[in-house]
Amino acid sequence: MIGKAYMQIIDTGMISRSAPGTDRANLTFPAVVCLVDGTLMATWHSGTTKDGDDETIEVSRSSDHGKTWSAPERPFSIPILNDLRGTIKICYMTEIAPGRLIAAAMWVDRESYPGKNLFNPDTEGCLPMAIILADSYDNGVTWLPWREVPMPDDIGPPSLTNPMMQLKDGTLAMSIESNKHYDDASKWYQKVVLMHSTDEGRTWGEPVIAGFDPTGRIFNWDQRAAVAPDGRIGTFLWTYDTEAETYLNIHRRISADGGRTWSEAEDLGVTDQAAHPAVLPDGRTILAWVDRFHTQSIRARLAPAIDGAFDPDSEVVLYTHQAPTEDDTDQTGALGFSVWSFGLPYAETLPDGDVLVVYYAGTETAMDIHWARLAFDGK
Repeated sequence: MIGKAYMQIIDTGMISRSAPGTDRANLTFPAVVCLVDGTLMATWHSGTTKDGDDETIEVSRSSDHGKTWSAPERPFSIPILNDLRGTIKICYMTEIAPGRLIAAAMWVDRESYPGKNLFNPDTEGCLPMAIILADSYDNGVTWLPWREVPMPDDIGPPSLTNPMMQLKDGTLAMSIESNKHYDDASKWYQKVVLMHSTDEGRTWGEPVIAGFDPTGRIFNWDQRAAVAPDGRIGTFLWTYDTEAETYLNIHRRISADGGRTWSEAEDLGVTDQAAHPAVLPDGRTILAWVDRFHTQSIRARLAPAIDGAFDPDSEVVLYTHQAPTEDDTDQTGALGFSVWSFGLPYAETLPDGDVLVVYYAGTETAMDIHWARLAFDGK
């Protein structure tokens, strides 16, 4: 039986500390990948603000399972796409073979609407965006030039919500969220899709819907996903009710065929924004999430499988926001992301069977990248 002592926080620390008043004042959107050789690579967004013209991606490494980290580096150039200057907001890494990495990133056009924020509060549209990929054959020491992933017109500006997943047959699956164009004032029929590649990301098939409400009322935001040892995919959705203007509980869907078909959405009973889950070799699944509007905290629970129940008795509190502001408890849709000062946990399984969760936290003017290490009895 899973009890409170079964999952516990055994260590905490910081990957990178912000520098207020500089272009490193806001360190956010963290992710971490454990390579075959045991090295951890963390990526995060760095900028004066959470959304601006000077944002870029920083990378740090750990060779001791996350206890200590190298000084941050900025290994990626920012490409010019269609003769337009942009920034990179989010970057995830996937190791598809020993030493062979693919970085997937979300590029934002900063010239078509100069000085505008990512999200248009009047139309709910987004700045032009693109998904770009880069390859490394030396454990991320050097990277080949970025290449753009073509997107169907009905996706609009694409959001990247998860690292690329490698399925059991070697196929790569990428989670993409649709958006409206910046000036589009029509009703928003938001959806999230998976795209598949059978040639290591050089070409991609047509999108397959993973979450969509045809009435346009319910939005399926920030799909986080992982592949279980048996090959099933589990997704965890940040769910928003546009009519009630409130976030609902996290919903889960399961696919047994590589993301082509999905189970009905299941309400997990916790709110509100899910982390990228960690899956242990025996299938046990750890889900962290942000409870931004009630307890202002980051929490995690354990389930026996990717489709299993997350036992409340296994819950641990990873972080509590000491001084929530009005902005931290505002539920006005996508507008909140620019001011929320903690969140976006991301979990990764370590070689010894522990799990590392990274997240950002701080104030509206200075946010740092933190980590917490979870251990399990009988691992």
